[in-house]
Order: sequence, then structure tokens, then C-alpha cells
Amino acid sequence: MIKKSTLEKVMSEDLAELWSVLTQDEKHIVVDNFAIHNFKKNQIIYAENDEPEYLWCLLKGKVKMFKDGIGGRQQILRLYRPIQYFGYRAYFAKEPYVSSTAAFEPSTLGAISMSLVSKLIDENRQLAWFFIHELSKHLGGSDTKMVNLTQKHIRGRLAESLALLIDNYGYEEDGETLKIYMAREDIANLSNMTTSNAIRTLSAFVTEKIITVDGRRIKVINEPALRKISKFG
Repeated sequence: MIKKSTLEKVMSEDLAELWSVLTQDEKHIVVDNFAIHNFKKNQIIYAENDEPEYLWCLLKGKVKMFKDGIGGRQQILRLYRPIQYFGYRAYFAKEPYVSSTAAFEPSTLGAISMSLVSKLIDENRQLAWFFIHELSKHLGGSDTKMVNLTQKHIRGRLAESLALLIDNYGYEEDGETLKIYMAREDIANLSNMTTSNAIRTLSAFVTEKIITVDGRRIKVINEPALRKISKFG
């Protein structure tokens, strides 16, 4: 059981943007109803067709949103990093989840009932604007990804995925190694291509001295070239 004072510290420091729009009474309500959950690698957080119940916030780790396609092939729709919120769109839309989420690595998440969030929104205009802003960012990102998937060639899509990983998770202390280790299949699922195409394109980038690959560790040695390929496809 996490102490109330610890939860308040987590909320005020890690969830500062959300915390700042709440009144003092609302902060007490949120702390009293905020639950911490730990998920193992690949553990499902919610599945497609589940009814939405919680606002989820990633506190530590990495989470993927995905959809299973034809033949069991998985499409990774979005990767979350701390501190990001998810799981609430379906509740506002009054529909079941249209995709699933799972922990990409051991992760810690916070959750609060969407019915409570809805009540707080009714009383707090600033909280409503917070979620409008969050949804608008996600919608813009989805539109951009849709255009890229339909207009970019394989090289451009894979380069864009690697650029996304840089922007989301950054580098390790050496300033070159991505701070996320992904299987070739996951990179392919993120880039909307077959695993064999992902492997061939990664090998081409190695030959062109844009990246180096050691197992699941990818080192970006020419980021400007990578972003140029990402931009022009």
C-alpha cells in the first residue's frame, strides 16, 4: 500500500501538468482514488473490445498500443513514454477499445476511474481543456502517421520509426545508442512492413553508415541522414 504522502508527491511532480489544473479539493479526491499498478513485460493492460474504465498514466517504463491484423500480424499504433496518458478516448466516444495496450518492458502505471474523471470534468473547465489538448495532439499525430504510411516508401517508413524512437526515448549516455531495444518484428510492426523488409532496410542503413546494429541495440551514427530519409521518404 502506497502512502498518501507518496502519492501526492508522485502526482505533484510527475503529473504536474494535470495536477496544476485541479482545485485543492479535487487533488484530495484524485489522490484518494489513484491506484498504482505494475505490469510485466508483454502483460496486457487492456484488450481490444474491452469496455473503457480507467484513465491510465505511464509513470515508468514503456507501453505499446497495437492492433492484431490479418494472419495474427500485429500493427504497433503508438508507443508511450513517461509521462503520458491513454485509455480515455474510448470512454469519451462511448465505445469499446478499438486497440490493445501492453507493457513493452516492466512498467509502472497509475490509474483512476473514468467515471470519476468525468465528474471532475463537469466541475472543472480547465480539466476539460487539458483532455481536449491531449486528444488534439494524438489526433494530429494519427493524421501524420496515416499520410506517412500511405505516401512513404519502406526506407522512409523505417527511418521515421527510428526518428520516432529517438524523439520518444532518446539516447543512452554515449549519445548514439537508442534507449529502447526492439526486436526486428517490433520494428517492422511499428513501420507497417514485413519483418524481412525491416531486416533488409536496417542492413542497408548499416551499409550506408547511418546506424550500427548489435542484436537489439541500435546506434544512430548519422542522425541528419536518417531524418532526411524520414522526411523525404
